[in-house]
Amino acid sequence: MTTKMKVNYQPPVFSTVEEERLHLKQKLAAAFRLFSKFGFDEGVAGHITARDPERKDHFWVNPFGMHFSQICASDLILCNHEGVVVEGHYPVNRAAFAIHSQVHAARPDVIAAAHAHSVYGKSWSSLGRLLDPITQDACAFYRDHSLYDDFTGVVLEIEEGRRIGKALGNNKACILRNHGLLTVGGSVDEAAWWFITMERSCQAQLLAESAGKPVVIDDEDAKATYETVGVPTAGWFQFQPLWNRIVKEQPDLLD
Repeated sequence: MTTKMKVNYQPPVFSTVEEERLHLKQKLAAAFRLFSKFGFDEGVAGHITARDPERKDHFWVNPFGMHFSQICASDLILCNHEGVVVEGHYPVNRAAFAIHSQVHAARPDVIAAAHAHSVYGKSWSSLGRLLDPITQDACAFYRDHSLYDDFTGVVLEIEEGRRIGKALGNNKACILRNHGLLTVGGSVDEAAWWFITMERSCQAQLLAESAGKPVVIDDEDAKATYETVGVPTAGWFQFQPLWNRIVKEQPDLLD
């Protein structure tokens, strides 16, 4: 008899900070495994961070140089906002620190942030445009994403990370021109899902525009759709089937 996974309809509540930290790290490891599965890995580029539930000025991040497909919860490193690794035995990606430290500093409401050099995201970013509400899924970003309209090479300096944080503003996502996508959320689940669906929305618009002129959803309907598919609870919930899938397929990520 096959045991079916239970569907969670609400984010979990924890009795201790240790339980919350373990859950956060396991979700982060799962997000990396999924990013690899979806082809979002590009050499050593890309990072997802999660603010520690106790030390709010520290974040968990992937070890520099470890492939997304091999990351377990125990491999994650804890970095402070000065770029010092305080837990773990691996170095931190300098670009991850430069971008994410400033995003986390600018947005106390953000628990997690995701960035990767995904094919359609970086292709769309080269156009220097926001996404249009041409599909139901794209409406998740209706008036809730921005454009960082600059490119000066690999992000290694804090000041550029600060400018990216400013460009992000209060939005859930930012298109980094000639670079790729950045998404944030109130949970790892949310930030990871926004990245996944934004990447697919970039793909959909590139395909649609290659075939003709897409019909844009009108403002009223786009806003109404956003209120269903673009709110934080929707982002969290959409990630749960992916979490169940990857944990069943690759349970070692929990280690």
